[in-house]
Amino acid sequence: MAQFLIRSVISLMVTLVLVSITLFGVMEMGSGDITVRILGTFATPEQRASYRAQLGLDQPAWLRYVDWLVGNDWRARSQVGYPLITLPDPQTGEQEWWADVEGTPTQWRVQDGELQALERQPDGSTQTRSAEQAWQRSSEEGEEISLSASEGDRSERQIFWGVDTQNNVVMWVQGEGETVYILTQSGMRRQGDGPRRYIPLRKGLIRGDPGISLQTGRPVAVTLLPRLRNTAILAGTSFLVVMPLALALGILAGVNEGKPLDRVISILGLWATATPEFVTGIFLILIFGIWLRVLPAVSVFLSEDAIFRDPQLLALPVMTLTAVELGYISRMTRASLVEVMGSAYIRTAILKGVPYWRVVLRHGVPNALMAPITVIMLHVNWLVGGVVVVESIFGFPGLGKYIYDSAIFGDFNAVEAAAMVMVLIAVITRLLGDLIYTLLNPRVRQA
Repeated sequence: MAQFLIRSVISLMVTLVLVSITLFGVMEMGSGDITVRILGTFATPEQRASYRAQLGLDQPAWLRYVDWLVGNDWRARSQVGYPLITLPDPQTGEQEWWADVEGTPTQWRVQDGELQALERQPDGSTQTRSAEQAWQRSSEEGEEISLSASEGDRSERQIFWGVDTQNNVVMWVQGEGETVYILTQSGMRRQGDGPRRYIPLRKGLIRGDPGISLQTGRPVAVTLLPRLRNTAILAGTSFLVVMPLALALGILAGVNEGKPLDRVISILGLWATATPEFVTGIFLILIFGIWLRVLPAVSVFLSEDAIFRDPQLLALPVMTLTAVELGYISRMTRASLVEVMGSAYIRTAILKGVPYWRVVLRHGVPNALMAPITVIMLHVNWLVGGVVVVESIFGFPGLGKYIYDSAIFGDFNAVEAAAMVMVLIAVITRLLGDLIYTLLNPRVRQA
């Protein structure tokens, strides 16, 4: 049993690493130039190049994968020379990057050619002071920052690595500010005194920071977690409704093999399973949302906790998921129970005079569940990640719709993080399915 668990955990970790590499590679090849989607087709090549550098897309693919997976604060710290820390923004509560300069959180900027330090105060405000003395003469960086300069000029260049106000570690060159284009709500804004190089800071997926959402400009973790919570509530509610009901109907059909009850349950289950989710969803919207007007036709979330204030928002999505899953699980349970009830040990127990329903519940059902248990655990993955159709129909702000919207936009940071969450759920449920199977099957447990 212990060896089985160890092998399963090792397999889980290897699967996650291989999937992360494959996912990153697919997004790398298929996302195209994301700056065109963000800035629009009328953006100039200079604007797109500037924004690509700000996103760190000018770095090699392998380095961006490492940054995405394990973070880059450890690498950027060697450039800045100070520990890098995160502190909550006083207004939004989102984490901001600062350099810990002798106990004072500090960021830097270049304004009108002058290097300035922004020191964070205990109340969250910042105090500005001149940091001109922080410029350092470049030596090894000379060839990187200016290929056209002479050898003498290179040795005299002054550079500075620091944390800017946009959560990047950047390199400024004294007197040679770059022309950069900053994306604002009103469009692109041209700005001088820009950095020469960018390292967008992130802690990495392993530490819960997969980067900034290109669609919203906010941390992916901040926008992803509420969506994951909503889908978990929707999937969990559907699971609690459909699984006991499907197992009960499957058991009733199995013990009444060939009888009218069995026929009715089987036909209705087959009809529900064969009907696509969008057809079932639209059908339920027409009946309960438009004709009867007893349930909301769409899931309109006016606040993040709307699902708790108005549980009726879950009604139609849960009914749709239940209709799709009910027939499949019940038919699987029925077929497994029919096979078990025809076994020799079941007939022996009945001939010995053991009450029929005691035989069914004590001997038949536990053995009949061994076959559908794997299918049930696999359907947990579908409930969590495959509800994109249901969420799109009802406008439900969950993980499936989050992935769909992010993929349409090309927000690879959001897609990669959400997809890895789905993969993690998939491998964990597979592991749980194996554990439940070993508990139900003593032969596997003893082996």
